Amino acid sequence: MNKALILLLSALPTVAFAANIECQTKQYDTYIDASIHWYQDLATITSQDSPQLQQVSQWFLDGRKKHFELNRIAVHTFLKSEPSKVSTELNVESWLQLSQQDIKVLSSRSDALGQAAKASFEYRQAKPHPQNYELRSALADLLSHPHKIQTALDAYNQSIQDVAQMKCGS
Repeated sequence: MNKALILLLSALPTVAFAANIECQTKQYDTYIDASIHWYQDLATITSQDSPQLQQVSQWFLDGRKKHFELNRIAVHTFLKSEPSKVSTELNVESWLQLSQQDIKVLSSRSDALGQAAKASFEYRQAKPHPQNYELRSALADLLSHPHKIQTALDAYNQSIQDVAQMKCGS
């Protein structure tokens, strides 16, 4: 009986650690999903206001998705294998800081993280879309008119508030 109790009690830290990783993964996924949705909203609004920017808006959105999906996969991977690379003591937006050199190194991996890093790295190294400047100007203009983005901004802020309220163990 005592051996069974000792075995059961020794398994508790492992179960708690796994539950914490699951909670942190969910918290980061919620942040990533909110961020992608925010950029989708901005691309949609920009395309509606300036139909000639629809293609470049999609190009921009694709790049943001590559960036955020790389971060999602990196956090999932690192929480399990190298937790020191994820700064969970900070706000969720700051958990992962990958430099361009880090992404280049990760792109040599043969797993899902390597594939995501390669896609992100190639996007960043590629020649910008010919309408990139026009898109950036349109986005700056859009962001300077809060009434145009209020619904999208409210949704994003609510999602980020939900992320901040999620509490995971240490």
